[in-house]
Amino acid sequence: MSSTCEFIRRGRNMIAAGAGALAALCACAATTLAQDVAPPANALTAAERAAGWRLLFDGATPQGWRGYKKPGFPEKGWAVEDGALTVQAGGGGGDLITTEEFGDFELSIEWRVTDKANSGIMFRVAEKHDATWQTGPEIQIFDDAGHGAKPTDMHSAGALYDLQAPPENKTLRPVGEFNHSRILLREGLLQHFLNGVKIIECRTDTPQWRERIAASKFKSYEGFGVLPRGHIALQDHGNTVSFRNIKIRDFAAPMPGQTALFNGKDLSGWKAVLPDGGKLEDVWSVQDGVIVCKGNPVGYIRTEKDYTNFVLKLEWRFSPVTKQAGNSGVLLRMQAPDKVWPKSVEAQLQSSNAGDFWNIDEFPMTTVAERLNGRNTRKTHFAERPIGEWNEYEIIVDHGRVTLNVNGETLNEAWDVQEIPGKIGLQSEGAEIHFRNIRLAPID
Repeated sequence: MSSTCEFIRRGRNMIAAGAGALAALCACAATTLAQDVAPPANALTAAERAAGWRLLFDGATPQGWRGYKKPGFPEKGWAVEDGALTVQAGGGGGDLITTEEFGDFELSIEWRVTDKANSGIMFRVAEKHDATWQTGPEIQIFDDAGHGAKPTDMHSAGALYDLQAPPENKTLRPVGEFNHSRILLREGLLQHFLNGVKIIECRTDTPQWRERIAASKFKSYEGFGVLPRGHIALQDHGNTVSFRNIKIRDFAAPMPGQTALFNGKDLSGWKAVLPDGGKLEDVWSVQDGVIVCKGNPVGYIRTEKDYTNFVLKLEWRFSPVTKQAGNSGVLLRMQAPDKVWPKSVEAQLQSSNAGDFWNIDEFPMTTVAERLNGRNTRKTHFAERPIGEWNEYEIIVDHGRVTLNVNGETLNEAWDVQEIPGKIGLQSEGAEIHFRNIRLAPID
């Protein structure tokens, strides 16, 4: 039973029980609304805007889209209906492309098929051949059941068409329901998440990628899969398919209102806190645009300024020379006094545990009970790169909710987090660790 249905059932019982229960119902409603109500379709939250997301479809007009090799939006075959951009069966509208081009990006899109429908989402498309798919790799949209396709078929839903098949564990919703795809392409790494589960991961900058192309139907098309930039495309394959909640963030663009917390030259704006009067230079230094932490003695550096609601992005790695596993963390909403360790929410960086929460000094917050052990809340799954390689943390501190994303994957969330200004800290905890590209965007 869904939480909403359970809420209704409980509400009827409570009303029957009287005014006291009615008050409890109101509290239940507040909790249900806070945690269960989805944002409106084709809209962005304040946190998404801060993180650099923008809409590619406003739900009401086809602005931002045009026909492939056409100056404008098709006069037939495509329509905006019920907040969705829909290709109509047999309409002859042809493929759509964005008016803009993108290099490295993250695309979030919902799609719904009809019986036996077929379509696709292409990226880095150039208008140099007869069709979009002749330059742009395709994430397949498909009615697997209607076509009798195996979930792991190279041409089934979610596949990187003719290049990589999805795994057995993919989750595909029934015909008539919307599926969600999230496609990331950054620094040669391509990932596709279908309904929250990663089903495609490969590199597009290796000899193996070119070997895949050479073994595919695309081998004879010049430029296929190797262009640095291009359009996003939605395919007209002659079937009715709908798209909505289409949003993108361009990794080449800064977040709106972004501030660099590290200038790449020195530790201006940071204060070191070390035991027994230790000095910053004893542990922390800047080398070639990277903050290097020796790891000993134990302590931290923290921002001089306070921050409350924000999106924080940073990259970290343990020593690429020693490749020694280690421990560290990012401290959020840190409270005075400075000590080891200050009252705060810790986003863990310990090797193999990045994405864990640690609650320091009883900071008010709530996490998933099944993964909570004392002050530690375990991550949902592992998403780190090999020791010595760079990883990215995206930490969203949005009023009462904190979300931890590691290398593009959501690993943990906390809610009912005390909303209070505080510092941001980076820990020194016994092993050499490096930080770079530390930037913050406020959430309005």
